[in-house]
Amino acid sequence: MPVTLDDKLVVAISSRALFNLEEENRLFEAGDPEAYMRLQFERLDQPAQPGIAYSLVQKLLRFNDDGVQRVEVVILSRNDPVSGMRIFRSSNAAGIKLQRGVFTQGRPPFGYLRALRAHLFLSVNAADVREALLAGFPAARVLVESVKASDAFPNEVRIAFDGDAVLFSDEAERIFQSEGLDAFQAHEQSKAELPLPEGPFKPLLMALHRLQMAGNSSMRIRTALVTARSAPAHERAIRTLMAWNIRVDEAMFLGGLPKGEFLREFEPDFFFDDQTGHVDAAARHVPAGHVASGISNP
Repeated sequence: MPVTLDDKLVVAISSRALFNLEEENRLFEAGDPEAYMRLQFERLDQPAQPGIAYSLVQKLLRFNDDGVQRVEVVILSRNDPVSGMRIFRSSNAAGIKLQRGVFTQGRPPFGYLRALRAHLFLSVNAADVREALLAGFPAARVLVESVKASDAFPNEVRIAFDGDAVLFSDEAERIFQSEGLDAFQAHEQSKAELPLPEGPFKPLLMALHRLQMAGNSSMRIRTALVTARSAPAHERAIRTLMAWNIRVDEAMFLGGLPKGEFLREFEPDFFFDDQTGHVDAAARHVPAGHVASGISNP
């Protein structure tokens, strides 16, 4: 039978999202790709240090530990193939089993997401993330300045999502930004029983739900909705998830309170939000990614 990824959770990730390559990247950003390539080759046997999404990838791949391949992680990178050798060697040294990679030597790589049927794309490159979102793939720009994930929950993949413009569409957010909080609350209360349209990260949440249901006795997934919504607008968000037949483990309706300290308590392996202010604040406590979606990201 032909090889396929159709029955797996597929995560595409750039080299810099998985490993800390900031020192090397400064050469590339300075306009000297040849020097960058030489340095990567010189460091071929020097494993790169963990990056911001390292914990997320490491834990997701543990769903394969019982011999059933449920998760596939693919390197999707603007790196050159020579530098790609170091990425695979670094992964092997870390015990992260990667089989596949696409290295485009400077060209935008997001087009390969369709061939991979990816459920998530993590990259440090904002333009690539935006194009991936426009093409219909859940994608986030990884903040390399983020705090790395806690090691407090080795047997749980913990992921936190914002609601509007991430799990849900930005329909309600547009009301809030154009007409204010009172109009937003009234709008959401009047439509409480009408599910919100899906946002860019619904496919990832559904894929995580399927992975959890597929089962692995040693690993589980814990999800959280972390939103600026408050009562009574909370009800529409909950009913939307019920209509999708998906449960989140925790829901935080913060009514505009800063999300960072709540995320610090939840200790996710990754947090996704569409507003740069929330993402920047969260990055001081947890690994965070910016979703360039919705009215906040014209």
